[in-house]
Amino acid sequence: MFQLGKTIVSEDIIEKDFVCNLNACKGACCIEGEAGAPVTADEVGILKEIYPKVKPFLRPEGVAAIEEQGTHIETEWGEMETPLVEGKECAYVTFTKDGIATCGIEDAYNAGAIDFQKPVSCHLYPVRVQEYSEFAAVNYHRWSICDPACALGKELQVPIYKFVKTALIRKFGENWYVELEKVAAQMQSS
Repeated sequence: MFQLGKTIVSEDIIEKDFVCNLNACKGACCIEGEAGAPVTADEVGILKEIYPKVKPFLRPEGVAAIEEQGTHIETEWGEMETPLVEGKECAYVTFTKDGIATCGIEDAYNAGAIDFQKPVSCHLYPVRVQEYSEFAAVNYHRWSICDPACALGKELQVPIYKFVKTALIRKFGENWYVELEKVAAQMQSS
C-alpha cells in the first residue's frame, strides 16, 4: 500500500494485469453477487434525472425493478446501490444478441441520449474505492469470474491501472493519475 494524495492505494493495481474478456465471462460482474453496483450521493440524483431517457434502453424486467424499488436503493448500512432484478442482475443490465451483459445507462450514453456514462464504480471495476472520512482506499477486487480477464491482461501485459485509466482520471483527476504513473514507473524499475 502507498499513499497518493488523499488515497491509500494497493500495489495490486500496478502489479496485477487485467483486461475484460466479455466473450469468456459474458459480463458476469453485472449479474453475479448479492448487491447492486455502488453509487455515490451525486449519482443518486443523476440516476433519478436521467431515468426517463435511459428507460427506453432497458429490458422490461429492469424497468419493473426500478419502478418498484426506485432508481437506486439504500442498504441497511446506509450505502447506495443500483436495484436488482429479483435479487439477481443489476436492473440496468441489458443483453446483446450473444448473451453478453451490457449497461443500459452506457447504451443510452453511447446513443447520445445522456451525458452520464455509468456509475463510476462500474467504470472502475475491478478497482473498488472505499471512502473514509479523510482518505479513500483504492483496491483491486479479486473475483473468480474475472479469471479470464486476468489471463487476457497477462497475455496483453496490461496492468489494472492502465486498463481503468479513464475511470481513475474520472474519479481522482488527471494529476492524481500522473502521480500514479510515476509510482508505477518507480516500482517497475526497482
